[in-house]
Amino acid sequence: MTHQPMRGVKMVEVAQFTFTPAAGAVLADWGADVIKVEHAVTGDAQRGLRAGLGGAAEGSFHPIMEHPNRGKRSIGLALETPGGYDVLLELVRDADIFLINFLPDARKRLKLEVDDIRKANPDIIYARGSGHGQRGDDAVKGGYDGSTFWCRTGSAWSATPPDSPRVIGQPAGAYGDSIGGMTIAGGIAGALFWRERTGEPSVVDVSLMSVGAWMMGLNVSNAMMTGEATPPPPLTAPMNVAVNPTIGMFRTSDDRWINFTMLQPGRYFADVCRHLGLEHLLEDERFQSAESLMANADEAGVAVAEAIRSKPFSYWVEHLKTMEGQWAPVQDPLEVANDPQMDANGYVLPIVDADGNDRRLVASPVQFDETAPTLTRGPQFAEHTDDILRELGKSDEEIIQLKIDGAVT
Repeated sequence: MTHQPMRGVKMVEVAQFTFTPAAGAVLADWGADVIKVEHAVTGDAQRGLRAGLGGAAEGSFHPIMEHPNRGKRSIGLALETPGGYDVLLELVRDADIFLINFLPDARKRLKLEVDDIRKANPDIIYARGSGHGQRGDDAVKGGYDGSTFWCRTGSAWSATPPDSPRVIGQPAGAYGDSIGGMTIAGGIAGALFWRERTGEPSVVDVSLMSVGAWMMGLNVSNAMMTGEATPPPPLTAPMNVAVNPTIGMFRTSDDRWINFTMLQPGRYFADVCRHLGLEHLLEDERFQSAESLMANADEAGVAVAEAIRSKPFSYWVEHLKTMEGQWAPVQDPLEVANDPQMDANGYVLPIVDADGNDRRLVASPVQFDETAPTLTRGPQFAEHTDDILRELGKSDEEIIQLKIDGAVT
């Protein structure tokens, strides 16, 4: 049986899009009961992103919704109505966590601030996802990972060569959002641990800005120490590191790429040469020691690049399996999904969608007791409204009246 360390934990989520809901998906993977509160009419605003920016869609299956919402239950509540708000407070009373990513004015208007929620449950952990934190002039402003995470905190600048005709964008949809969601989940886990130890509930804050700065932490710290920012190399720069011929991006004969990232050239160079048919370099005095190899890295790097350029990608993917050093094929998303190592470790897992079709999703990255999580699909809009209301003790007549009043979906 899959080990679920969050089994028995209840979270109420009032959030939309991916950044903050992704934390709920992680906790659901870990066994938590996550109740997703959606707008009573439109649901999560991301449900409308079914094409273009939103990516693929087929029947009921929309990866942009499934990825951050797998394993949850959905209820539609009109929080601006007394009846809908009362239901929310009933849900909160026995919850462990309240998760939200609404902007400050919406939180205040809908009475969703820390003090409002803790009137119903003084012991609840209150977790906020935001664009720019809770203080400063921009705390009132929203943000997306493409803007705040990627551009404002330096990743876009660092990924864009100075001679590039355009700024390089994020490598995947919801890229920073997914990283941020995992970060929020970790913060919530820490808060649960603290409450277990001390009895004190925490307020957990994670922003796209804080996550973006953390991802760029080494470069930002270097810049603060030196007083300058080192730009990325131009597009025309060599693809290998100047002092190490066993680090770089190397083009194959069919214009694919193989990456070498061997930080100890003296240890791995001989094995690299044997795999690339460059045994003659081992007799060359320029490459006899780690020091001389690093001093003549340009010449060695050219030889490595020419060797890899001589054969196609498929050859190297198979041939380099026995090489000792660290290397990787540069794969597209479909190749990642079909990578045998992904399947062997349970990093891509099956689900059944709402139409009964077999699908696959990427699992959240943490495993417990060497066991992959068991995934279930994300909820359809307000799919569990009646079930959740019945769990609160509502009769069928009360549920019907709440619907007539427009309080629930």
